[in-house]
Formats: sequence, structure tokens, C-alpha cells
Amino acid sequence: MSVRVRFAPSPTGYLHVGALRTALFDELFARKNNGKNILRIEDTDRARYNAESEQEFIESLKWVGIDFDEGPHLGGPFAPYRQSERKEFGIYAPILKRVLEEGIGYKAFDTPEELDEMRLTQQINKQPTGYFGGEWRDASPEKVAEAESEGRPYVVRLKVQRGKRIVIDDAIRGRIEWDSNLVDDPVLIKADGMPTYHFAAIVDDHLMQISHVFRGEEWVSSAPKHVELIDQLGWERPMFVHCPVIVGKTGKKLSKRDGATRVLDYMAKGYLANPLKNFIALIGWSPGDNREELSPQELIDSFDIKGLQASPGKFDIDKLNWLNGSAIRQMSATDLRKVLLEYVESPVTQGYWQTYEYDPESGDPAVDGDRTLETLNLLAEAAKSRHDYCDAAIGLEQERVQRLADFGEACSFFFEDTPTMHPDAVKKWFGQPHVKNMLHELSQEVASRSCSKPEEFEAVLRNWQTSNGFEKLGPIVHPVRVALTGRTFGPGLWELMEVLGNEKVAKRLELARSLCF
Repeated sequence: MSVRVRFAPSPTGYLHVGALRTALFDELFARKNNGKNILRIEDTDRARYNAESEQEFIESLKWVGIDFDEGPHLGGPFAPYRQSERKEFGIYAPILKRVLEEGIGYKAFDTPEELDEMRLTQQINKQPTGYFGGEWRDASPEKVAEAESEGRPYVVRLKVQRGKRIVIDDAIRGRIEWDSNLVDDPVLIKADGMPTYHFAAIVDDHLMQISHVFRGEEWVSSAPKHVELIDQLGWERPMFVHCPVIVGKTGKKLSKRDGATRVLDYMAKGYLANPLKNFIALIGWSPGDNREELSPQELIDSFDIKGLQASPGKFDIDKLNWLNGSAIRQMSATDLRKVLLEYVESPVTQGYWQTYEYDPESGDPAVDGDRTLETLNLLAEAAKSRHDYCDAAIGLEQERVQRLADFGEACSFFFEDTPTMHPDAVKKWFGQPHVKNMLHELSQEVASRSCSKPEEFEAVLRNWQTSNGFEKLGPIVHPVRVALTGRTFGPGLWELMEVLGNEKVAKRLELARSLCF
């Protein structure tokens, strides 16, 4: 059997990690089995459909590196790939006709008030809630014709066969059974004539020859309705793969703090596509060994449905940060500069940080969006014209950052005319009695020596330490670091002095004297 899978979102909002994982599993399974990966837009809910969301879905998936063989943006042998267009083309009409003629489905003319009363009665009597037939499931043709002649609105429902066991063989969970008497009759066609998911998705999967249906486990409860329609139409069932739910680190429902955000926000925050893909794939799936860092090709080569688990998969942002930081450290400084420039100039990045407001519930570091964008733009300007200097600065900070966005603040002191001073750093070191004179003397010494190598800068500070009777180097190193960078932490002092250069080091040491008290 040829493998054909589909990612079929309803673009009513942003693409989030749960949908991304489904799309990724589709991609990996198709590529591993030399199959086809199809994008189908399920837009029958026209009141909630958003064309911009559809475009963002496509852009987000492209950025992550998920490719399609057929879709609304590509065409293909089963076009169109938007369900609203398929409805207009009349694709569903002959199947609907068959459903009604063969008694697979029926017209139900219940009013909203009647449906509300029915549900209330079921709840009061502690009965299963749902539509199990009412007065229309077995209504005579004359009664149906009379209702139609009166112009009463109706829906078309599936007539679930009673008194049997409905069974599916799920690729992850194995055999699952339902009592058909407890499966309600779902709506197939809404009163406005648009098909529901329960009809359009099943019909399209059959017509598009879909072999495997990857979807979230929230659809398990709908599976008996879907196989009932498939079986009554005499079609071959696809293999259902109900993927585990994604939870946060605590095991509870995925929240904003855990990472429940739009996929393009991960791009804007500075996550790279490959480690994000690597991370998402490992939520609820294992390659069968202890590997955690896998390349895109290794993910394809290793992917097997047998590696999918039934238990919830955990979204651990710390693991994503680790994978992303590891990927950053494996890049050359030159390649990283090019990636950073592309990242900073992306409209997604610019738009995100221009409107960024820190949300304590997000779990993100507390940062100033304006400051982040300002420092990233400084970095981008240097990346365009000062390649060697920029590469050296990036190389020093490369071991310490986890996201591309972190490079802005981390490298800012390299590109600012004067470093932005952190008040706590100034307060801690610039009030000590020896610092003001020390900075002046060190500035003169550096200028006179024309230092250019790390060991030469180190020698200047050690000589001053010895000449002034300090047992330890700390009281010299720390205030100098603050004078040069505005902060108390960062890469090795001798190495950053080398990158800044003799003239800039001497100038900053002298300027810092004015902050001493």
C-alpha cells in the first residue's frame, strides 16, 4: 500500500505546537516510506475561517522545514485542497446523495430549542448526552417531505447502526471498542449546506487515498462515528494513529508557561528550525535509543510508528533551550553571523519585539522588548559591514547563549559607543577607594603599550596588581570588566579586551572614572 498522509488544519487561529507535531509526524512517516505528504485546508466553518491564518500555517511549516507534495499552494491530482472549494465543485454532492438514498444518513428537522430540551432531559435522567434519533431517525418519507415542503431547515445526520460493537485497531493504542448504542448520530451536513468534519474529512481521506491518519488523541471519541460512515459506504479504512496529548513539565495541560504559543513566536524568540523540529519530534516519540540530538535526516531514518507512546508527551522548555544552544555552538561564527542577520531582519522578528510585552505567565526570561530589538539591530548593522569584528564578538558569546535573541544583549557592549551600565554593577565596584585611580592608570598603560593580544592585556592588569600590593586579582578584574562591558559577567576578560581593541579599551577605562564615587 502506498503511504499517503495528510495534515488537515482548520485555520481559525495560529499554528501551535500540538498541530505542528502532527504535521511533523506526517512528514517523517511520508519521507521514511517514500510516500506523499498532503496539506488540506478544512475550512467548512466559514464563520471562523481566517485566510491570514491559513497563510501563517503555510509559512510556519515552511520555516520549520516541513514540505508538502500536494496542497492548495502547490496543486495536485486531487485538487482543490480547500474543503470550501471542494464543496463548491460538487465533490461531496454525489456521496451525500448516496448517503440519503441508501439510508446511511437521514434528515433531521429539530429546532435549536428542541435540541436544548432533549439535552436537558438526558442530563436530568442521567442518560448519555447526544442525538440518538429523536423523531427523525426513522421518520417516514411522507413526514420528511412535508417538513421540507414547509421550508423547515434541517441537518443530515449519520444513522449509526445499533446493537453492535464498533472496533478500530489504532496504531498506538491497539484495539479500541465502543457500544454502538452509546454512539450518537453526528451531523454530516449543517443547515447551511456545509459539510462537517465528520463528513468532509472522511470523504476527502477516501478520495485522496489517505493511508494513515495522524491526529490528536482528542479525536479518539469521534473514531467510531468515522469508521461507521466508512464501513457503511463500503470503503477501506485508513490506519488511525491517535497521537498522545502534550502536557507541561508538571504533567498538567500545556499552558502558556510551558510553551503553548504560536510556532512563529519560537522563530521570533530566536529558536532555530532544526532543533525545534528535533525537540517537537521527541514529544511522545522515541527513536529507540538514547539519542536526543538528531538531524532532520536522522529523524526521517529513525521514525517508526512503533516508537510512538500512548502516554502524554511532556513539553520541557529547558530541553528545547539546551538543544537550541547546542545547535548554536556547533555553528561557525561566520555562519552564525549570517543566520543572525537574516533573523534580525525578518519581519516576524521585528514585529514580535516591537509589540512585545513581558508576560510573567509565559515562563520567558524577563526582558525589555525595546531594548532587545535595539541591541539586535546594532548587531545586524555590524554584521553587514564589520564582518571580522562581528564574528569575533559572536564567537566569544556563542558558548553562553541559548537563543538567537540572546545575542543582542550579550554582544551589545561590543557595538555600543559606550556600554550601557547596569546600576548594580556600578554600585558594587565603582564605590571602592582604589578603583578611580586604577582605571586612570590602567587606561594610560594600555594606551602606551598598544596591546593587541590577550596575554598583553593580562600583563598590564597583573603588573598593576603587584605594584599596588593586591593579593588577589579580583579587585582589579571585576571593576575593569564593568568599565568595559557595563556588567559583572561575560566571556573571558582578556579575550574580550582583545576583541574590543587597544584604543577602545583605553577610552572606556578612562570614561568609567566619571562613574566612580
